[in-house]
Amino acid sequence: MRKFYALGLGAAIASVCVGLAGCSGGSKDSESAGPTGGTKMGADTPAKLSGDLHVSAFKGAYDIDFYADSAKEFEKKHPELKIRVEGDPRVWETLRPLFVKGSPPDLIFPGWGMDHWSLAEEGQLMDLTDALKGKSYDGKSTWGETFDPTLLKLGQQDGKQYMLPYYVMGWGWWYNAEFFKKNDWTIPKTYKELLTLCEKIKAKGVAPLTFQGKYPYYMLTGMVYPWVVSIGGKQALDAAQNMEPGAWKSNAFLQAAKMIDELNQKGYFRAGAVGMSHTESEQEFMVGKAAMVPCGTWLETEMKNVTPPGTRLEYFLPPIVEGGMGDPSAMSIAIEPWMVPSKAKNPKAAIEFFKYMTSLEKAKEFVEKKGTMMSINGSEVAKIPESLKGAATAFKSSKLLWTVEVRFWYPTFEKELESSLSALLNKELTPEKFCERVEAAAEKVRNDPNVTKHKLGV
Repeated sequence: MRKFYALGLGAAIASVCVGLAGCSGGSKDSESAGPTGGTKMGADTPAKLSGDLHVSAFKGAYDIDFYADSAKEFEKKHPELKIRVEGDPRVWETLRPLFVKGSPPDLIFPGWGMDHWSLAEEGQLMDLTDALKGKSYDGKSTWGETFDPTLLKLGQQDGKQYMLPYYVMGWGWWYNAEFFKKNDWTIPKTYKELLTLCEKIKAKGVAPLTFQGKYPYYMLTGMVYPWVVSIGGKQALDAAQNMEPGAWKSNAFLQAAKMIDELNQKGYFRAGAVGMSHTESEQEFMVGKAAMVPCGTWLETEMKNVTPPGTRLEYFLPPIVEGGMGDPSAMSIAIEPWMVPSKAKNPKAAIEFFKYMTSLEKAKEFVEKKGTMMSINGSEVAKIPESLKGAATAFKSSKLLWTVEVRFWYPTFEKELESSLSALLNKELTPEKFCERVEAAAEKVRNDPNVTKHKLGV
């Protein structure tokens, strides 16, 4: 039976995120302990939709063309409705002042740069609990029943649904199968096997691993946390995210830090990676300057314009630590949520349009056109890209799915955590000092009465 432990009070959405900033202009660490309001939207919706509908979406690896095309299709079904779809790679920067002014769009996908939970706590988001009890787009079930329940819960707080999932991203490691086949290399299943493989790869004049150095959360989510889970079990990561005393300098974290340090000291990381952005490091991987890279399932789509002919990307779970307490099938996943602002001018149309977007047929279409997994039940039967079959199999067979909440709950702490990891990679800190520094930052969170405290549920 598969378990999912990223639930509970204040359960945050794990997504591709550099740093978060709320729209209120104040510190996110000093927000209220729970939602202060937010309009409810009932299950009943009008048969006839009209007026203007403003949709604002993050323009990332999957672009916004699918949403815009869906809007045109929906307009044909509702001739009196006019939909405007806008997008930007940094859409959260345009959304914040609109929330402050009290005139946000009707439906938003704010991307990784928006502090979603601050919006909920400030009463800026509509409670969609009752809307999910209404009929789905095809009328065959309730709208809520169309979603994978474990993913749907990621948008809940205090039993209220403020955010809805769409596509699903899985974290893991990637390699070029043709490159490995040519050199007779086998993907490592354990850390010991990884060390042996890295030495072989290095002997060929290729960096065994690269990473997105300017954004340390990639290494945290793709390497550090999986090894913490492998060594100490999910409870070791839970304890750290719950800010339990001593958790950030536990044996699991210390051993994971030592593994990062060992790979670094042995020269198994691509030289200069610590100063590279996500696209720079991933491009180096794509052209064969590094054999493996940790990343999410958006990698192929993000790199489609620079992928050399003959490349065959494949996914695998991070190598486990033999003798560890963790489940070998454990997989880190992430979603980026959609939501309806409480001050939306046309919320009923927003909900009906998103019902259309989350219908099974549209979900399967998104899978095939964009090459990703979806949160919609039944969408897994769609034709998925070859490169994602490994991730899809891992997701389906995993006994333990987990997400990273801490960066959303405590962004100031997250900055110190990422800075500490960079210092470890720059050989400015030993693994022991790394853990001590992070634990000290966690202690500040624990002792600050102005910081809202969160707990993972079970």
